[in-house]
Amino acid sequence: MTVTATSVDQPDQLQPSPAPRGFRGRLLRLVPAAASALCGVLLYVSFPPRTLWWLALPAFAGFGWVLRGRGWKAGLGLGYLFGLGFLLPLLVWTGVEVGPGPWLALVAIEAVFVALVGAGAAAVSRLPAWPVWAAALWIAGEAVRARVPFRGFPWGKIAFGQADGVFLPLAAVGGTPVLGFAVVLCGFGLYEAGRLLAERRRNRVVRRGAAAAALLSVAVPVAGAVAARPLVSDEAQDGTRTVAVIQGNVPRSGLEFSAQRRAVLDHHVRETLKLAADIKAGRTPRPDYVLWPENSSDIDPFANPDAAAVINEAARAVGVPISVGAVVERDGRLLNEQILWDPAKGPTQTYDKRQIQPFGEYLPLRGLVGAINKDWTGMVRQDFSRGSTPGVFDIDGAKVGLATCYEAAFDWDVRDTVTHGAEMISVPSNNATFDRSEMTYQQLAMSRIRAVEHSRTVTVPVTSGVSAIIMPDGRITQRTGMFVPAYLEQKVPLRTSRTPATELGILPEIALVLVAAGGVGWAIGSGLRRRRTEGA
Repeated sequence: MTVTATSVDQPDQLQPSPAPRGFRGRLLRLVPAAASALCGVLLYVSFPPRTLWWLALPAFAGFGWVLRGRGWKAGLGLGYLFGLGFLLPLLVWTGVEVGPGPWLALVAIEAVFVALVGAGAAAVSRLPAWPVWAAALWIAGEAVRARVPFRGFPWGKIAFGQADGVFLPLAAVGGTPVLGFAVVLCGFGLYEAGRLLAERRRNRVVRRGAAAAALLSVAVPVAGAVAARPLVSDEAQDGTRTVAVIQGNVPRSGLEFSAQRRAVLDHHVRETLKLAADIKAGRTPRPDYVLWPENSSDIDPFANPDAAAVINEAARAVGVPISVGAVVERDGRLLNEQILWDPAKGPTQTYDKRQIQPFGEYLPLRGLVGAINKDWTGMVRQDFSRGSTPGVFDIDGAKVGLATCYEAAFDWDVRDTVTHGAEMISVPSNNATFDRSEMTYQQLAMSRIRAVEHSRTVTVPVTSGVSAIIMPDGRITQRTGMFVPAYLEQKVPLRTSRTPATELGILPEIALVLVAAGGVGWAIGSGLRRRRTEGA
């Protein structure tokens, strides 16, 4: 791109062209709104189960096009449309069993955060190097969404769509905030570079600094991802362990699976006995431990001797400890619990899920929800209680971190297992409620991001699939189908080193939020000065 140093490309002096009149004019005024919604859909298409991660770049390039130079009110509306285009299809699985009402309500609320990002991005689009400020704003929006309301809902973080992408190594640098920032920055930078190139071709003067900022917005994220590749390794640092993952399957998908609790338990026992038979026949080596999914025993084995008896049978048959996902009631509290069941000693260690799912495992605003629809309150008759300590099982010297299902979406709930010594991570899950929707693939991608973020093997035992074994470099080495009984077994590396992302924790996210705040403050200050000048 040829540039000169004597130019005046001043975004804050942009004047809108006179709007065409008549039907054509009205149609043209709809173009930004339609483009914003379509760019949101394009972002959705970049997410799993598709491997079209690169579509996130044109999605944000298009979003940048509709926002640049507009006022914050227009940005608010365009941002909301972008959020709807993205989140409506992404989260459709939330209404699989409960109907469209909760799905639409969730999307309507979550899109508000995207709208606020749109308003801020429109405001900073008049600043020099605006892609940096706008990308930081997106990450600030994700940070807020991950915390409020009801302790947050991080689903749809840009990082979670990049498990197959070239930017993936950046997860080891600064976790999901840095990975997501790089993708959004590159997308906005592509639009800005294209815009400046078009300006130059129209023989308009382009400032050297603006051109350099646009090119760096594209080049730096790509170069950073390449430079971060040495951080990604699957080398064993504390030996290896052979791990078995059990997927027992459920008799039927949907919410009714909970009414079949003994059948689900029996299915997981049966698949474990099959593994034991294969070990005895020499068809497979004996694992060091076996991992069952969340809700593999919805019958409390501490209160029901028959449940304890069949779990004992499975553990003794396979001859190694089993991590069992159970629903237990203790001291009047209902807990979603992982229990380490030793073949000789029985239950020895437990972990209680800390990040429980609103409207799934507990019901906020129960009175209001009941007034809207009494059937919804019946689906969550008793609220689960939260655990309070990170889950790390010590299994004969191997330290296995636990992040139960929904917890995989939360940065801090995975990180603190590693800071408490986990050498590998297990994400026991139950996705049977969501049938064959994309939810299970979206969650599997999260586990791949976590593997690279913390450089740990991640196993994903799921009641009905997709169960998987993921190497510390994010590769899936084994996986099951959906709604089939199966077991996976593999020797996996144990790792003790910590990535920069693990060490830094929340700091990269805080830094990007401060950058976003600084950009908004600068934009507001510039606007006030411009108004004073115009008034004078």
